[in-house]
Parts: sequence; C-alpha cells; structure tokens
Amino acid sequence: MDCTNSTLHVLWPLLDYIKTTIKPTTDPSTKIDGYLEYFTIMPVDLDPNGIVQKIRHIMRSREDYTRLQVKTISSEINSLEASKIENILEAVTTLHMLYKMVRHLFLTAKKQNNFPLILPLQMMMPFIMEEAEALKDAVSAFKQGQPIGDGIGPMIVGKMMLGTEKKTAAFETIWCEKEFDGRKLYLMKAEGPSATVGRPGDALERIISENKPDVIVMVDAALKLEGEDSGTVSQGFGAAIGGIGTDRYQIEEVATKHKIPIYAIVIKQSIKEAITLMKKEIADSAEKVTSQIHEMIRDNAKPGQSVIIIGVGNTLGVSQ
Repeated sequence: MDCTNSTLHVLWPLLDYIKTTIKPTTDPSTKIDGYLEYFTIMPVDLDPNGIVQKIRHIMRSREDYTRLQVKTISSEINSLEASKIENILEAVTTLHMLYKMVRHLFLTAKKQNNFPLILPLQMMMPFIMEEAEALKDAVSAFKQGQPIGDGIGPMIVGKMMLGTEKKTAAFETIWCEKEFDGRKLYLMKAEGPSATVGRPGDALERIISENKPDVIVMVDAALKLEGEDSGTVSQGFGAAIGGIGTDRYQIEEVATKHKIPIYAIVIKQSIKEAITLMKKEIADSAEKVTSQIHEMIRDNAKPGQSVIIIGVGNTLGVSQ
C-alpha cells in the first residue's frame, strides 16, 4: 500500500486499529487503499422531477456497498465495530480528496509556471486545514467509540427513552412510546451505541402511518457562527436535519401531507466539535434542551394529543 504521501498517514492508525481490534485473517491494506478512490456520480438533474428519489437510491447503494466491504474484512466483526470503521473510512476518504485537490492546484500552477494561480489556494488553505484537522481528530474519536458533538440530539432523546420498550421503526432506527403531562410521546433516534444516523425519514413515515401525531419536534446539532458560544440552544421551525437533503425532503413531504407542524431545537457547535469527542459545554446543554422540549410540548399539544420527538445525529456511544 502506497502511503508515501504525507496526508495519507492517517491510514496507518486506521489499519493498526483494524488489525489489533478486528484481527482480520487477511491484510486489509489493499481493500482500504482501493476504497479511497471510489466515487459517487449524482443523477442527472436537468429534469428535477424525481431527483430526490434517485439521489436516495444512489447514496443508499453506496452505503450498502461500504457496509458489505467492511464486513468482508473479518467474519467476526460486530455491528458496532463495523459502524465505527465505516465512519472512519468516510473521514479518511474526505481527507484523501482534500489532499488530491490541493496537490492538483499546486502542480497545475507549477507545470504552467503560473504561480499567481497559487493565490486562491493560499487564501483557501486556512479553511482547508481547519477541515482537515477536524477530520483527523474525528478518526481518533470514532476509534474510541465515545459520543461526538453531533450525537447530542440522540443523547437527549435516548435519555428520555430510558425504561421504555424500544421497537424498530426503520433500518438502524428505533422508537418507543411514553406519557408526559397527559400527552402521548413517540420518541425516535438512531439505534446506539453504533456509529449511525439511522433513517429518520423512513422511520417517521412508518410511525405516522400507524399513529398520526399532532406535532413533530426535532432535536439536532447545528453549525455555529464565529462569535457564538458552543452549546448555545436555539428554537425554530422546520426539519432540523443535515446531510444531502433526502431525509429532510422525506420528513417535510410526510409532515405537509398530514398537515403536522414541525418545531426544531438546535445545539450550536463548530464543525470540528460536531465530529470529535463531545465537549462539556455541549453535553451540559442536554438538561436545558430537555426542559425546552417539555415546554414546547405543553405549548403546542393539548392533553390527549400526541407528539413525536426525533433525536437527529450520529448516535455513536449513545444507548437508549
């Protein structure tokens, strides 16, 4: 495996982790090295009708393939370790792409003897390095299997789930029922402690088809602006969920169809904080958010009505 490029040194901790934790029967180096060059071609969007379904199909095909490839490393690998390696692979792949783009711009300027072409790259480098450092630290976070900043939503809802009977709502997504102040709550999150975000869109569709709630409340991490404090909590309206937009589209569609209002609570954090070990400031916001959820339920649902609360985010290290 060619790891002479300095930016690929992050592969060595990954390989060491796989070899010491999973103990595969064959060397995984070639398989992982090949995975770095895999790409995804988005569907044609000249006619936007049906584009979301096409994107969802392609991305889920990629996820299924990645999951299958990780499981071929060892027949003894469990779902938790597999999910951690899948997330590490995504971080390493993104790091590899950043390296290739920077190298391309530098070598193009050098080849054409046109160094003013380097100026845009020079201006972008602080942002590129910030993202690269975050991804590098994310690898260590996923290896430890402890909650990351993005897991604050699942952590809050997971705590509310304690002592209840959990049921499967969709792939790697669970839900349960609970009573609060005369209102029925449907709590939903990705199934922890694996490193997964689940499929909240599919899960919401199923729950609504069986039990039509009157209100939807979504809890998620959100990117903070410079000058804002980490762990700051804000309330708003609409589907609070990141990603490429397929789950958000699905949630908005089903909520609109059934005329269910969507309320959102977000916990502010930087991109680095979102993908690395959860900071104390973010974890400490959990109690405040729970109180706001209870207040939101009382304000927007009458006794006898029902509310679905969705904890959005990567549920690594977060049980329920």
